[in-house]
Amino acid sequence: MKICILGSGVIGTTAAYFLARDGHEVTVLERQPGPALETSFANAGEVSPGYSAPWAGPGVPVKAIRWLLMHHSPLVIKPALDPAMWRWGWQMLRNCSQARYRVNKARMLRLAEYSRDCLRQLRADTGIRYDERMQGTLQLFRTQKQLDGMAKDVEVLQQFGVPYQLLDRSGYLRHEPALAEVQHKFVGALRLPGDETGDCHMFSNALAQMAKALGVQFRFGVDILGLVQDGTGISGVATAAGEVRADRYLLALGSYSAAMLRPLGLRIPVYPVKGYSITVPMADARHAPQSTIMDETHKVAVTRLGSRIRVGGTAQLSGFDLGLDPARRRTLEFVVTDLFPRAGDVGQAEFWCGLRPMTPDGTPIIGPTRLAKLWLATGHGTLGWTMAVGTARLLADWMSGRPTEIDTEGLAIDRYQHAR
Repeated sequence: MKICILGSGVIGTTAAYFLARDGHEVTVLERQPGPALETSFANAGEVSPGYSAPWAGPGVPVKAIRWLLMHHSPLVIKPALDPAMWRWGWQMLRNCSQARYRVNKARMLRLAEYSRDCLRQLRADTGIRYDERMQGTLQLFRTQKQLDGMAKDVEVLQQFGVPYQLLDRSGYLRHEPALAEVQHKFVGALRLPGDETGDCHMFSNALAQMAKALGVQFRFGVDILGLVQDGTGISGVATAAGEVRADRYLLALGSYSAAMLRPLGLRIPVYPVKGYSITVPMADARHAPQSTIMDETHKVAVTRLGSRIRVGGTAQLSGFDLGLDPARRRTLEFVVTDLFPRAGDVGQAEFWCGLRPMTPDGTPIIGPTRLAKLWLATGHGTLGWTMAVGTARLLADWMSGRPTEIDTEGLAIDRYQHAR
């Protein structure tokens, strides 16, 4: 079967590999000169199934107001006359009930746990390297209220058998000894030992080479103009270099997927939520994190990637703006120096931003559409790297007509139609 994939971020590239491994003839269209050069380029580096949770949850609207008033705010909203932003925000508010939170988190954990297992198998099968580390995630709490508020999350972790540890100061220092100098700032931590870390861009490029060896054709520098509709289905992809035809089409364009679908009469609630990162050269490994630290107060992750430290965070609602805001850099610099003051030189850091494709319920949109031949893989938000391999393996089975290894309930676009 001929399959055309639109987009070569970590989702599109990984899907291309698995579909080609199953014997399909795969072409990937990408406007950039190489894979993973947009949202997948410099994300926080976390492969964190245990940290997979929807942003919409009980108490979040009140927390959001408090976050907006913080000096180093984890949330930034730049109001605009953008109906899509306000519609997405309203849908997110509707998902802030306890009942919706449980359903959404269960769906996300199902896919994220599966993805982590698929990544381990891929590593065993191929020997792929990407500055990976398997030492878990440590979520740090600066107040007792934050620590007590983890009860509902822990309940869901228990429900799905996700291993976790609630740690006091002496407990978390056993895993992250470099925090000894600042241990007085934190009352405790939640450790998720099954989580991993790694460089998403490095992974995507290594896997792209493996995909090419399987026959995948990557067409870089190609502007995608739109999908060509023929009756009840899709007949091709219009590009600046001519029309591309296939038997199936997989749309994996992240935040840009919604605009590509709109002319076809398909609406998906995917909106860009801007995130920032700095990549800091490591100065002293003894004073650096061992894995990923999540500062619960500022919602910033600090991750060790080889000889670098990646610091990622901020949720900014400002449409498709890709400008670099110096205030956001100051927040990232503050967190990494507050936690690891001697780990690296923030003055030499590389500053970056990307547009995370977020759904209002947190779960990505994966699977077929009502238009024949058209499949979706978008809306992964902050968890594209965490869910990439599982998404690709799931799609390879699903698109090939084989039974999938996990339940696909609630993953496809039709969940929004059912909700209405």
